[in-house]
This record gives sequence, structure tokens and C-alpha cells, in this order.
Amino acid sequence: MKIILTMTEKQIKRALVSVYHKDGLDAILTKLHAEGVRFISTGGTQSFIESLGFPCDAVESLTGYPSILGGRVKTLHPKVFGGILSRRDNPTDREQVSEYEIPEIDLVIVDLYPFEATVASGAGEAEVIEKIDIGGVSLIRAAAKNFKDVVIVASKAQYEPLKQILDKKGARTTTEERRWFAAQAFAVTSAYDSAIFGYFDGDDHTAFRAAVDHPMPLRYGENPHQKGTFYGNFDKMFDRLHGKEISYNNLLDIDAAVSLIDEFEPVTFAVLKHNNACGIATRSTAVEAWKDALAGDPVSAFGGIIITNVPVDEDVAEEINKIFFEIIIAPDYTIEALEILKQKKNRIILLRKKSRFPARQFRSLLNGVIAQDKDLSIQSAADLVPMTEHKPDKRETDDLLFANKIVKHSKSNAITLVKNRQLCASGVGQTSRVDALKHAIEKAASFGFDLKGAVMASDAFFPFPDCVEIAHNAGITAVVQPGGSIKDDQSTAYCNEHSISMVKTGIRHFKH
Repeated sequence: MKIILTMTEKQIKRALVSVYHKDGLDAILTKLHAEGVRFISTGGTQSFIESLGFPCDAVESLTGYPSILGGRVKTLHPKVFGGILSRRDNPTDREQVSEYEIPEIDLVIVDLYPFEATVASGAGEAEVIEKIDIGGVSLIRAAAKNFKDVVIVASKAQYEPLKQILDKKGARTTTEERRWFAAQAFAVTSAYDSAIFGYFDGDDHTAFRAAVDHPMPLRYGENPHQKGTFYGNFDKMFDRLHGKEISYNNLLDIDAAVSLIDEFEPVTFAVLKHNNACGIATRSTAVEAWKDALAGDPVSAFGGIIITNVPVDEDVAEEINKIFFEIIIAPDYTIEALEILKQKKNRIILLRKKSRFPARQFRSLLNGVIAQDKDLSIQSAADLVPMTEHKPDKRETDDLLFANKIVKHSKSNAITLVKNRQLCASGVGQTSRVDALKHAIEKAASFGFDLKGAVMASDAFFPFPDCVEIAHNAGITAVVQPGGSIKDDQSTAYCNEHSISMVKTGIRHFKH
């Protein structure tokens, strides 16, 4: 917020303060008291203000009513809301304020009961309902509506902007400043109402409501001529240890990388480009995993994003540092590793923190929004249903599961080819499944992979037996697919005739 000095500033003379969390409030109250501001408050907040040595009028003395109904009704009274909503330049309002002896309130500092935190704690419905704030929301909306005369501080996040004003010019504000506070206030109440609606709506999804704070301006959108902003708490998920600002496309790649790596428990490295894995390998050591992930497509790895599920040490960093890449994500780094990786000033180094992600996804589409459950389904060996006479052995089964995890996170139509828990090649984003397979085979050959004994995963069923025939001719010995085509029997017959193992999962993994 930009602080503006003008001749039309309004003086803060009286403040209503009613907060649930009091951390950081003492500095604000001290500044206000020094400026001669009088305080009105309730219960615990009044006691807190008085403990600082500042006089404070009780709301009860203003309204003539005590806090009633177990604290549900404290500030809901004309003498409170009249003082907030009265228009200072309206003669009728001024007459009525005088007639009913309503003191004008110039500043409202309030926060809301912790509804979302209470829900997250697993509390019972009775406790959750009691955390639906009524008076606080009403105070916020009233003060924000009358921003021409009143300052509203609706959460702890606005303490610092208010303190900056007090430090710079005392208890005086401009219309522009009050309007800024009002906008923040309505953001608070809209998010609060969205959370309450979400609780009551549950899994019915009768309407779409989303409120996300923490805007992070991006260098630009998908292209330089497009503006872009990320809404979300990036710092809660990652520590940016080094490098330039995150871009829109970086975020898409980071999201894809995190979703992919979370499928794997053993030591794994992955390299992604444009949201797709161009290399991934699981090995007994991090150095081996990195080298074999890079071998999957060392050309596409240029300028890509690297992610791992294990700490990065000096030996791994030395190997990684041999190529140009945009971002690396890991759960930890040694000091020596960071010294190596920081040699490129723009290279983004992210330390991943433990965090939870939403189970629902949405994006804008046409004149609305589409939403769905996130694809959290992944298959184990027990989910692989044999379709052929020949069954995959242990090594093939491990590779089929590995390949199926990768194809799940690849743009459709997608085919992945895997051997010894290493991605040999993939064909992604093709309009034809045959083209996706041919592209993967050609790519594998260009990087020297021998596909004899490799396995193939498909994100959707084979409408015709041509894919298994092409795969067989390339050396593929085992296949995993969802199944469900009316011509499954033709693909199965070809596999039986040529001793290929094929299993189905019953789960399609389209990704668009």
C-alpha cells in the first residue's frame, strides 16, 4: 500500500478493538494511544488494552447491554454500528447521531474466530458452529462499507500497513488508504464465508467457491505479453534458496514435478520439460539415479527442471552442475552441494517442505470453471489383472508399475517405455496412440536404448492391436494398459501368439 500525504486526511479519534489473537497488537495500541485515540472494546481485548496501561471503555457501557447468549451477542447494537456507519458529511446522519448520543468510531480493529483451524483440528460440529463469527464479520463489513470515514483493520496481516501510517504521519488517513483497507477487509470476509460454505456443502459441490490469498506477482504469464499472478502460499511449500523469481511456466513445471516424484519411495531423480518427464530413474544411490534419469533424454533436459526425493550432496551436485537447467527441487542440500549449485546466479534452488495439497482441482473454462477430484489412484502389483497366457515376471512387474506411474503424469495420448526402473523414452501429447508409441521407440533408439525386454505403459486402452504389434517388433515383452476396448481380445490374441505379457488396471489416466 502506498502512503499518501494530503490536506484532506481524516483524524482517527476513537477506535473499536475486538480481536481473537493479540500478537503484535500492543505496538499498534501504543501508537494510537500516543496520538490521543480513545478505545472501546469487549471482554478479553478490553482487559488486554488496560493491561498496557491505556484507558478503555467497555462496549457494555456504550450499549447499556451486557454480553449475552454465551457471548454470541456483544457488539450487535445501533450505538456501535451507528457510530461506524454514520456518514460524517450527511446532515441527517449527524442529527441522528447527536439525538441518540452515538459516538463516532473512526477505526475498527477486529479479527475473526478461527473457523478453518477449528475444522482442521477435527473438532465436533457443535464447536465448529460456535466458531462462525457473526459480530466480527458485521463490524468488518460495516466499517469497510463506510471507508470514506472509517479505517478497517480486518486481520493481523494489516497491522504492519497501519503501523507504517502511524509511524509516518500519525493517526490520520486518506480516502485512498481507507479504500485499500476496505478491499483487504472484503477479501477477509469473502474467504471466511467461502470456508463456511465449503464446510456445509461438503462433497455436494452445489456451487463453486474458492478464496486464495497470498498473491505472488510473476514476471509474466505463459508468454511475455501476458500478465500472471500466483495465488497461494508458495513459501509454505518451498524455501527459495537461490535464483531468479519464479515464472508462470516454472510453477506449472514445479507442480508437475512434485506430483510425479511423490509416486516414488526409493531413491529417484526425475527431469521434466513442459510438464512431462523426459527422464526418470530409481537406483540405490542418488548419483546413479541422476545419471540414469539424465540418460533418458539429455537433449530435452537442457533448460529443464530437476526433482528428487532424497537430499543432494556434493557428489550429486557436481554431476548435476554439468548441464544447464532452470530449477532443482530437493528435500535438503548439503552446504557443499549448495556452493556448487549456486554458481549460476539465475538457477532456482528450491528446498521442499512437508505440505499437503488439495484433493480437488479446478481451472477456468469458457464462461465458467471445471472442477474434479485429483487423480490420486495408483496401482500396485495386486491391481494388475492378467489379460494373457504369459504372465510378467518380477522384474517386468516392477517395471510395469514404474511405467504406469510415469504415464499417469504424462500428457495424453501417452506411452512410456521402461527398462530396469529407468524411463527409456515416452511419447506424449499425441493425437494418435500409434504416433505416441512410434515417437517413443524412435526416441529410445536415438539415445542408444535397447528395448529388448523393456515394458510399455499406456494411459488409455488400445482401440486396435496395432500398438502391441509395433511394441513387440521393437522388443517390448510386457504391457500395462487400463483395458476396456471392445477390441481388447484382438490385442490379447496378438500378445498370446507372440508370448507377450499384458495386464490391465481398469483405471484410465488421461491428462490434458
